[in-house]
Amino acid sequence: MLRQRGGHEASLLSVSVSAVHTSTSMSLQQRCLYTHSLVLVVTLLLLTATSGDSDAVQNIITAVLGHSVTFRCPLNHSTPVDGLYIQRVQNDKPDEFINGFYIGRPVTVSSEYWDRTKVNETELSVEMRNISVSDEGLYKCVVIINKKPKISMILLKVTAEYSVPTIMKDCSKPGDGGAGKSCQLSCSAVGGYPQSTVRWTGLNQSLTNVIYNRSSADNESKTWTINQTIMHNCDQPANISCAVGGAVSHTITICETESFPSVVIAAITVVFVFLFLLLIFVVVMKYFFRGRQTSVTGYEAPGAGEFGDSSNSSV
Repeated sequence: MLRQRGGHEASLLSVSVSAVHTSTSMSLQQRCLYTHSLVLVVTLLLLTATSGDSDAVQNIITAVLGHSVTFRCPLNHSTPVDGLYIQRVQNDKPDEFINGFYIGRPVTVSSEYWDRTKVNETELSVEMRNISVSDEGLYKCVVIINKKPKISMILLKVTAEYSVPTIMKDCSKPGDGGAGKSCQLSCSAVGGYPQSTVRWTGLNQSLTNVIYNRSSADNESKTWTINQTIMHNCDQPANISCAVGGAVSHTITICETESFPSVVIAAITVVFVFLFLLLIFVVVMKYFFRGRQTSVTGYEAPGAGEFGDSSNSSV
């Protein structure tokens, strides 16, 4: 058993060293993610190495922030037990008692866990409610059988879903201080755990440059806020979205082609309206002057007929 465990530990250690080597070529956020997972793996490895012949079982459970999780100790339920309890493993500190039971003896539970843990003696489990990020880590499950402890290690990982990412665009036009059209794109999400990165869908990565990238953790909840802004040089219209963790934004369209610029369309409209009004004005003036000319041509001076008749009669 010791030889098998030694080989298993060497395998885990080689994977850990390989992960460290690989992370040197990654971004800062990806290194943080690798470091977070690596710390948990290495801690579990060290605890397994020091557990002796306790037949430690490595079990990983995941809890959602604010929800409940149940610690179940792996053993045959038909086997009678004298007691069971869960301890929090802490670096350089004694293990912290969470909750449990021991037949014939009272147990003392700290105020931190009294209201949010519950022991099920039938199922041999302990439920922990209202999970926070600080609950993440290694736990020790101790089962007493025939007055002998059987220990197994449980790794608790906490997750929290990010909010639906907010995606925004600010696109320039050719001639607006650049050679071609480009779009500044922003993506942000809050309230997630563990730390994650922004992933873009629908973009040509060779035409994209990251101009702002920031992640920050809330001091109380320890959840993360992720922000990223990129500049994308347009080559064709594209429908894009961004994702943080498992949350995906809505889809937007960028780099649309314009058949006619809006300024040109507005100018043409103004010209047509002006020509139409000018045409109406010309037609009205034409009819107006024609009416005046007709009235002047058909006008006969008073007494003209009488003057002509008197001349004829005198002759």
